[in-house]
Amino acid sequence: MRYLNKATRNLFFTGKGGVGKTSMACAAAIQLADRGLQVLLVSTDPASNLDEVLGTKLGNHPTPIESVPNLFAMNLDPEAAAKEYRERMVGPYRGVLPDAAVRSMEEQFSGSCTLEIAAFDEFSKLLGDKQATSEFDHVIFDTAPTGHTLRLLTLPSAWSGFIENNTTGTSCMGPLAGLQAQTLLYKHTVEALADSNSTTLVLVTRPEPSAFREAARTSVELQNLGVNNLHLIVNGVFTANSTDDPIATAMQIRGNDAIAAMPDSIRGFERTTIPLTWDGLMGVDSLRKVGKPAADRVDDDNDLPLIDSYPEGLGSLIDDLAATGHGVILAMGKGGVGKTTVAAAVAVALAERGFDVHLSTTDPAAHIAATIAAEDLSGLTVGRIDPAKETADYTDEVLQTAGGDLDAEGKALLEEDLRSPCTEEIAVFRAFAKAVSAGTNGFVVLDTAPTGHTILLLDSALAYHREVTRQASGMPESVENLLPRLRDPEFTRVLVVTLPEATPVHEAAKLQQDLRRAEIEPFAWVINQSLVQLAVTDPTLRRRQHHELPFIDEVKSSLASRVALIPWQAVPPVGLAGLRRVVGSNSSLTH
Repeated sequence: MRYLNKATRNLFFTGKGGVGKTSMACAAAIQLADRGLQVLLVSTDPASNLDEVLGTKLGNHPTPIESVPNLFAMNLDPEAAAKEYRERMVGPYRGVLPDAAVRSMEEQFSGSCTLEIAAFDEFSKLLGDKQATSEFDHVIFDTAPTGHTLRLLTLPSAWSGFIENNTTGTSCMGPLAGLQAQTLLYKHTVEALADSNSTTLVLVTRPEPSAFREAARTSVELQNLGVNNLHLIVNGVFTANSTDDPIATAMQIRGNDAIAAMPDSIRGFERTTIPLTWDGLMGVDSLRKVGKPAADRVDDDNDLPLIDSYPEGLGSLIDDLAATGHGVILAMGKGGVGKTTVAAAVAVALAERGFDVHLSTTDPAAHIAATIAAEDLSGLTVGRIDPAKETADYTDEVLQTAGGDLDAEGKALLEEDLRSPCTEEIAVFRAFAKAVSAGTNGFVVLDTAPTGHTILLLDSALAYHREVTRQASGMPESVENLLPRLRDPEFTRVLVVTLPEATPVHEAAKLQQDLRRAEIEPFAWVINQSLVQLAVTDPTLRRRQHHELPFIDEVKSSLASRVALIPWQAVPPVGLAGLRRVVGSNSSLTH
């Protein structure tokens, strides 16, 4: 963690889901606070787990962390931020305007766009308004997985441009008067992001090809936004204790190969390497040790018993999924748990049983094409929901339908409305609804974006309904029937994917609660990349095996009525052969 010796005031931690962004952000915050510096740690992830990692209940405002003097932390809660934003905009008019007019304003500020702009507004204050954080030496942002974060970081420019070029004073959120006052703040936010003396983007990755590819892609997009001060953390690098354990050897080789093949675009960045630990990084004491000598990290494992009981693999689950002959299968969970691999493996297995299957993704940072490795399989088609294409298609359609009978002034107003950054979210939502509707004639397997983004997508269903209806001339059948289809257990089967670790399991449990509130019942849980079936002797991996057991038991006993377990694969599960191994869950290296 030597990079902290010259840390800038603002530090952003971003990367692919599951690479350890929160752990690295928390470790940096704790270690800076331990030096006597005043530190504010902020999560911008809708599915934040800062509370669990720090052991403190957090809210929408800075909360002191009792066990770490000088450290404060908070979550940017989109719902709470939207409520505060709505009241700030509507409150001054209560008692001044007629009740009907106030109710109309409240309705205008209850849409999905308000949710996004409110969270963005809070983020901008922390970054663009130095007075708002003047008591802190450092502000550290623990962000959502890359796609969501890139969206957040592009908003300062997007909203500034929209406000600057808007000539009518209206938007998808109603009058722009409230936003005009924020223009200077957004300008300062853009400047702070681009200032290398005040802001560092820390790209966190695992020693895995997909994580490196995403870090490389992110670095290019960040540099296009004018963000050039980048640092790379490679988290969880494993070194085998000896060459006697084939699993340990394979794991080290996989990591070394990935590091050796790291894209050139990120190879030149200053780099910090963090070794893999067996016990995860949970709690302040554990986070204080990150990046420090690990002499006491591996304990004697002679007393650990052999593990001989664990859930069965994916095979029988596929049998039941195939029984209906059609429908939608959604792979959901925290970023980095292997949703893409599970979705692709299920799609391949169903296609090989003779069904027509379409595999797609709602994840802006999708890796489906790389997972399938461009191999052809009869009955299987592969696609993705491309935000740029969907936005262009949606804009054209609205202009041709709702704009068809408008005069020149009305058409100009509609075009201006459609240039709002919110239009992309609406277009992607519509494409998601269309993809779900295709499950009436075959199987559609959807690899979803990480949990927070997906929850927002589902939570926003009614708000998006309003937006689609407002902008377009009518409600498409796919949108109208989206929620009934998602709630139909004979049509939609949700696979909750997790790793046998604390944060992925507990985040998946929250996802399940959200799904149930939306009246969607998960079909099964899939525990991915488990070591418990494997015959390991390396001390770190043996300890890690036993560290998994309470989380597997928690899933079996209190969270899921049905569980499948996929062992860690010595050979990366890509291409048809690799994906067949995932379903078979057979390994020559198992007990």
